[in-house]
Amino acid sequence: MTSTKEHVDFLYKYLQIQSIYTQLTKVTKSCEHDAIPMSFIPKRETSEVASNRRNLDQLPPSYMYSIIFKDIVLEIDDDGAKSINTLVIYCRQHEIPDIQINSLQSTYHQKSAVWWYSKSMFLHGMLNRALRMLDMEVMIKLGFFIRSLHLQLKQLHQEQSANFQQAFTVYRGQELSQQDFQNLCNSKGGLLSFNNFLST
Repeated sequence: MTSTKEHVDFLYKYLQIQSIYTQLTKVTKSCEHDAIPMSFIPKRETSEVASNRRNLDQLPPSYMYSIIFKDIVLEIDDDGAKSINTLVIYCRQHEIPDIQINSLQSTYHQKSAVWWYSKSMFLHGMLNRALRMLDMEVMIKLGFFIRSLHLQLKQLHQEQSANFQQAFTVYRGQELSQQDFQNLCNSKGGLLSFNNFLST
């Protein structure tokens, strides 16, 4: 969003307008940030499922697919070089800039998965888009990266949580539809599931 006086005046004059963007990349990032699908599972459903396995069919399908996919990806033991080459071939077919592909191919193992995820290049967007859309083809090609990122975040969490005696709160802004907000309110004490790695 720009902060010129004209734009600020325009925003105050027309309250329905939330933001003004002058660059397409900024509005695209904003839309991707706001488009994380969520599953809400009320507390009563989680306790019913825990007490009776036959109630699993009451859970949202996207939640179940996510859990199954996560379990599969984290168990697969793959050949890192072959997996990177498979991803490189896919990226070349999908108009990813060669400089980014070559950088990934030649230096992937020199950096951490968190470093690659937070680097301003295609991996972050490709991964989150695949998770958001449940695009199995892309998620499988990124499986080695998802696994590395998950394991590294888990390790960092264990290391950092040992240093903190009290829990602390982090915040992430997320735009919700009125229906999703109502579902969130109705799910207090239950589960909230979303297919994304969060950058907080």
